[in-house]
Formats: sequence, structure tokens, C-alpha cells
Amino acid sequence: MRVAVQDAAFDFGAEAAAFAEGRAVSGAVVTFTGIVRDVDGGLQAMEIEHYPGMTESALTDIASEAVTRWSLEDALVIHRHGRLEVGEMIMMVATAARHRKDAFEAAEFLMDYLKSRAPFWKREITTDGAEWVAARDEDEDALTRW
Repeated sequence: MRVAVQDAAFDFGAEAAAFAEGRAVSGAVVTFTGIVRDVDGGLQAMEIEHYPGMTESALTDIASEAVTRWSLEDALVIHRHGRLEVGEMIMMVATAARHRKDAFEAAEFLMDYLKSRAPFWKREITTDGAEWVAARDEDEDALTRW
């Protein structure tokens, strides 16, 4: 299991290939990446802040929970911080399990956690200024299924 919180960009293809390589027991590898998107046409960038140490610990705890709960063979969580431009990758989740259902469910669980509870603070920089992103009810509601 690996958790990385970093400001540097990552190579999704290289990360996915390295994660999937040599998996003789896993029947499924699921990957997901989140990308900075411009919904309303005015987003210039997103700034993501976090508390070093606390963030890594929280992500490691939730990844460990996913590994145990779904009997994963492995899990990967990469999340970036700092200034990210529209179209840049924010994060990546990968899960490996004997069966696809476990790999998909664990990846969704990790994504729901990252969207609602991970200790990151996001600020959108738009043509009209900057504003902190508030928690969304639908992201919080997604956690209730777990």
C-alpha cells in the first residue's frame, strides 16, 4: 500500500502500469484519476492546502481500512496540493483485488472519502477572484452507503 501527498505532477500511465505489474493473484485492478475541471467557464486554477503529516496519516488510515474491508491485495492513493491548472490531475486511486467487485467498491469508497473527509482545503481561482470551496451535501451523502 502506498499513499503520497505531493505538489509535483504524476504520470498516470506509469503509476497504473507499475501498480498492475506482476499481479499473479489479483483478478482486478481498478484505477481512477480526478482532474481539475472548469464547470462554469471561469476557473483559472485551484489551490489545494493541507497539513503535512496529518493528511498522510488520515489517508493511510482510510486506505488501510479499504484494504482490510475488501481484502485488497494492494491500494494506492496519490493526492496533489498546491496550485493546479484546469486539466491537471489532482489525484489517483488504484485498488487490486482477487475479484472486480471488491476492487471497484474499494476504489469508490476511497473516492467518496477523498471528496468529503480528507483534510484538504480547496480554493478556486476564477476570473472574478478567489473563493474557498465549501463541502457539498452530495459528497457527504455518498459516505452513508459505506
